[in-house]
Amino acid sequence: MAQIHYLRGDATSPQAKGPKVIAHVCNNRGGWGKGFVLAISRRWPEPEAAYRRWHRDRAANDFELGAIQLVQVRPDIWVANMIGQHGTKPSRSSGPPIRYEAVRQCLHQLAAHATELKATVHMPRIGCGLAGGRWDRIEPLIISQLADPGIPVTVYDTR
Repeated sequence: MAQIHYLRGDATSPQAKGPKVIAHVCNNRGGWGKGFVLAISRRWPEPEAAYRRWHRDRAANDFELGAIQLVQVRPDIWVANMIGQHGTKPSRSSGPPIRYEAVRQCLHQLAAHATELKATVHMPRIGCGLAGGRWDRIEPLIISQLADPGIPVTVYDTR
């Protein structure tokens, strides 16, 4: 069983040797332009372009809550676009945009990809920024879906 390691730093610059997957939460409305995605786009254009194509062609693919898309940005780095957020703004009826069950499904799929790639997983505190999630609900999902099965996870804090 692996543990979550916490580091101060930039999740778009993962501190590990070997294959790495950078995971982040996206919304199911095709919006890309605020939060951690801006840091990804500053470093690599491919994840945003792939996400936008995925959303545009969603009638013919799996773009929905709980789905993930892996985008290779370097020979040893992939970005996991994970659809774990419904919309972009809190609503009175359904609360913050985060959907914990969708995040769990995304992490479950991510575990299979990371295992196949023999990759470590790197992320900010996913779902806790604009999505409005609580870390005390996200962290157990990361532990059960990634760390407990033995996938090394590093969470980066910017402050």
